[in-house]
Amino acid sequence: MITLHVRGMWVLAAVGVLSLSACGQSGSGSSDGREDAGVTRAGGGPSAAAGGALTVPEDAEPETKNHYLMQNAIAVCMKERGFVYTPVAGVEPSEESDDGEGKDYALAKKYRQKYGFGIHSSVVYPNDPAVVVPEEKTDPNDTYRSSLPAAQQKAYDKALGELKAIYDKDTPQRPPKDGCVAKAELKVLGPVKSKAEQERENAEQQERDRQAGQALNGDPRLVSLAQEYAACLREEGITVTTTQPTGIGDMVKFQVGAQIPSDAEEPDADEARTLLTREIDLALKDLDCGKEFRAAYWPKYEKNPYVGNNG
Repeated sequence: MITLHVRGMWVLAAVGVLSLSACGQSGSGSSDGREDAGVTRAGGGPSAAAGGALTVPEDAEPETKNHYLMQNAIAVCMKERGFVYTPVAGVEPSEESDDGEGKDYALAKKYRQKYGFGIHSSVVYPNDPAVVVPEEKTDPNDTYRSSLPAAQQKAYDKALGELKAIYDKDTPQRPPKDGCVAKAELKVLGPVKSKAEQERENAEQQERDRQAGQALNGDPRLVSLAQEYAACLREEGITVTTTQPTGIGDMVKFQVGAQIPSDAEEPDADEARTLLTREIDLALKDLDCGKEFRAAYWPKYEKNPYVGNNG
């Protein structure tokens, strides 16, 4: 498991959704995680810079950049305490293969022609990384820790100070202040925000999201195109449950997913192929009916990013 920092809280992320870096031991020299992070470069996934630190992709999202910097800072801190820590980071998904969302119509069509909405395709294509989450890989730091004598393992854990679990509490747990995880957090993210500060930021984010939803759902052009989109779906015999611009784009996909009972066993390959054939048909009809809508929606969404309840 790998600890990630997300919006002021520590959470555990399975290594299975991350690609382990093959970098070596932690960097030497400066104790500043930012200096040991390596030169940022545009494009591509993480790579090992001089001294074993991860190179931060210049075009990575802010939280991803912070995670890389955190990993590098932890490695430097652990080396100062006599231990090896290998920075581990995730690889961003490739933009070359659209996942079917429709931001690029041609790429989305290519995806949906093979995978539909990506719901039943993992059974039909069990080894395809486009639809199957990679198997969990061994964290090199777990391997290193296991190689240490019992007493040294305890010393390693204390030096790292990693938060092992998150429990439902009013006050989020923090890693031990004297551990390398906490020190890296302070170096990269700054002082921990108070509960009042965090609540204020959350309220501000909710208000921005509310305004973004209003901007999209109240846009006359999007409203008109959503109505045309819905009419086309009805002509194809597809049930329309919402015409809100923020909801109609995922509506058909959600309907297909909702038809799978929560306690249903995974279908065998033959059954999955039959289900996928129907799914592909619906996915392509949905894509074509919403072609003009999506062409107008995504540029406006980029200006008004909405993460609400999708209408």
